[in-house]
Amino acid sequence: MITVDQVRPIALALPRAYETVVRDRITFRAGRLVFLAFSRDETVMGVGFPKEERAAMVAAEPDKFAPPRTSDMRYNWIHVRLDAVDLDEVRELVIEGWRMCVPKSVAAQIN
Repeated sequence: MITVDQVRPIALALPRAYETVVRDRITFRAGRLVFLAFSRDETVMGVGFPKEERAAMVAAEPDKFAPPRTSDMRYNWIHVRLDAVDLDEVRELVIEGWRMCVPKSVAAQIN
């Protein structure tokens, strides 16, 4: 299973990214926007994801992805089960979630 310790260096290597703890949950922000958050038990990762594509992703791979709770459906967010993904997939999700939170000029710094 992927751990927070494996994901942390990926997230913190991104420009403007920093780590915070909110309600006993590890989160990563770019400015004021959260682009990555872990469940309290660190088995699920929430990450920025286009809400228009969320239903298709969950339907295609329900063992990996889940929608956020009902109150968070209005946000660009998806939940990822850390025991069902590999580190390369996590890296891609984290970077794409971060890109949604930073100006295009900053996002262009990461290829």
